[in-house]
Amino acid sequence: MTIGILGGTKLATALGNRFIARGMDVVFGVREGFSTRSVEWKILRMRKYYVLSYKEAIADSDVVMICCENEFLPLVCKYLKENGSEDKLLVDCTNGQYDPELGCNTTYIRNETGHQKIFKAFNNLGLDYPQSDPLDLIKETYYCGDGGDDRLFLKRLIEWIGFKAIDAGQLKNAFLLEAVYHLSKEISHSKNGDCHFKLMSV
Repeated sequence: MTIGILGGTKLATALGNRFIARGMDVVFGVREGFSTRSVEWKILRMRKYYVLSYKEAIADSDVVMICCENEFLPLVCKYLKENGSEDKLLVDCTNGQYDPELGCNTTYIRNETGHQKIFKAFNNLGLDYPQSDPLDLIKETYYCGDGGDDRLFLKRLIEWIGFKAIDAGQLKNAFLLEAVYHLSKEISHSKNGDCHFKLMSV
């Protein structure tokens, strides 16, 4: 099984390195013209991990994790529609701009691609992770989506790289997960530092 991670973000390299450390096959997909001169990307190239185009990474992957900036989502969706198969599992790790009148990124991706095997996960980390968590305190992520077997598979993937997987229900709840992220950013802004939520059961 190959995991394709789309986006030239810190989250993309952080998740990719966690999967690589667990012995999984990973390819990275970046936009045309993306510079791989930063330390994270130089290390990946030195270790001979594939840094491909969006299109190539999608074609080579069984699981596609979307970790790109919002401005590149339309391009990613275009390639997913052209090169993705219905068997691929899509995991949206992004957050839309906060606007109560707009839908969430996950809904946008599903509507643009027509893909049904789509889940939301890792969005609570943010695209700047692990920079937003310098003390490595975030140990959990929420996920949602439809389909029993795929949900279990995604849960195992999340746990495989060291996170607690918290089931947030069906895909219709994706906008709630984005709202949790935006609330944490609002609190972080008022506190002048990074703040994150932790789920507790009592």
